[in-house]
Amino acid sequence: MRRGPTPGACAFAAKRPLGMIRRYALGHHCVLTCPARLTSPTRPRIAVMSDPKLTPSRLWKRLNAEQRMAAGRAFWLDEQAAQEQVQAVMLISQQKKFRPKSVVALDADRKARHLASLGNLPDLLAARVLVLYHLAEQRPMMAAFLDALGITHENGLIESDEVKPDPGKLASAAALIASQFPRDSVTLYLQTLVCQDRDTWGGLATVPEAQD
Repeated sequence: MRRGPTPGACAFAAKRPLGMIRRYALGHHCVLTCPARLTSPTRPRIAVMSDPKLTPSRLWKRLNAEQRMAAGRAFWLDEQAAQEQVQAVMLISQQKKFRPKSVVALDADRKARHLASLGNLPDLLAARVLVLYHLAEQRPMMAAFLDALGITHENGLIESDEVKPDPGKLASAAALIASQFPRDSVTLYLQTLVCQDRDTWGGLATVPEAQD
């Protein structure tokens, strides 16, 4: 399996995906950082939330059926998610009473459907799925958010490792994207940023657009 960076997996450095994985726009430093055993120069390290009330697994539960399917497709089609895909195969096998090889043999849409039907995902798996969902489906919103913050990016991908959002601009940036994109999508994006990296995006926790 090829291990180079792709829009769905990087640990953001020079053109790292979205703010969510380490430099996603899930704003920027976002953050997903993977456990040490999964860490490599080209893989994100996924950090599990500092806020016990807001976790990737809880955000997964809030996704509607359409969002889950889109997230599932992005997940199964990503070449950099092989390790997480193995975990997902085992989870589906256990809960659906399928043999693992039967799950592996399914096409991406069928696997996405099975993943979408799971009510609970482990935090690390849910975090990866959320990142890939935003990369695949929400680039315009991410780009608009970064523009509002004055952060340089390329189609939602932050190009610098040292970017920190101006706390004074967070509320206005959130309000701006809420005026341009569906409210539920904005709320999910902002909550994902907060739960991925409270140190960087904690200021978003109190903005109205991040509230359910």
